[in-house]
Amino acid sequence: MQETQPRDTLIAEFIEKHKLPESFRSTALEWFIPLASTIIAHHVGANKPLILGLNGCQGSGKSTLSDFLKDYLSQMHELEVIALSLDDFYYSQEKRNQLAEQVHPLLKTRGVPGTHDTEMLNHVLESLKNNALPIKIPRFNKATDNPIPSNEWKTQIKSVDIVIMEGWCWGVTAQNENALITPINDLEAQEDPSGKWRGFVNTSLSTQYQRLYEYMDFWIMLRAPSFNSVLGWRQEQERKLIASLQGQVSAAKGTMSPAEIERFIAHYQRLTEHGLQTLPARCDSVLQLDENRIISNNSLTNKQPLK
Repeated sequence: MQETQPRDTLIAEFIEKHKLPESFRSTALEWFIPLASTIIAHHVGANKPLILGLNGCQGSGKSTLSDFLKDYLSQMHELEVIALSLDDFYYSQEKRNQLAEQVHPLLKTRGVPGTHDTEMLNHVLESLKNNALPIKIPRFNKATDNPIPSNEWKTQIKSVDIVIMEGWCWGVTAQNENALITPINDLEAQEDPSGKWRGFVNTSLSTQYQRLYEYMDFWIMLRAPSFNSVLGWRQEQERKLIASLQGQVSAAKGTMSPAEIERFIAHYQRLTEHGLQTLPARCDSVLQLDENRIISNNSLTNKQPLK
């Protein structure tokens, strides 16, 4: 496969497009491009699209990595690549309000397993895996906290070579029921004292998400040093979201204050910490991050099945 665009130009354009610091250039050269080469090696000879699973907690940079891999593989190696985000499969506010009434009030907040349309995701992954095209790809608007109207979804028409599927809890498996007994933070202690919410989330993982993981051919993890890093990263994400809205008052109403973000990420703490402990051994590539999201190494593990 011939390169269609010089590498350095691609990196420069990516930095400008995503408003990234110049230091991203060394990250791309040292870590992301070698990872792309590994992916290409796995793709060679494949009869069906190669599907990558990418895990990373909030603010870890998983969307940036996903976008870079998409641009690099498509522009430099002429592959048809599609990037999916678990975030685009969130239920609507109406559906989550129904879950809040029927199961537990905390399910009103998007994020945890059980708040995604896994049937829709299964349909999309199966269609892409088998190149059953065309297929419409859902999108979600975090500012309005609802899916974007389906008439605005992108339609994938061309046969796909590589699919990148990323998400904060993507690949994380259910916990042992005994691990659910003790609340992990004030949110669980005060708003889920019976454990019904975390039990529902855990059951959703084992019954709905596990089967979706089986579509993945290659697993990547951007591994945070600890959950404590997440708050600052997530607050930075929100600042960027607010800046991107540029005076769109109706959309800006859906953004969060620092205190709201702190409560919001408390919903994610249990599974983030569980994933940090258990997921690396099940991944093909683990990019270790420090507190400043600088990658220190790429560990290739003796992968175990996601069971």
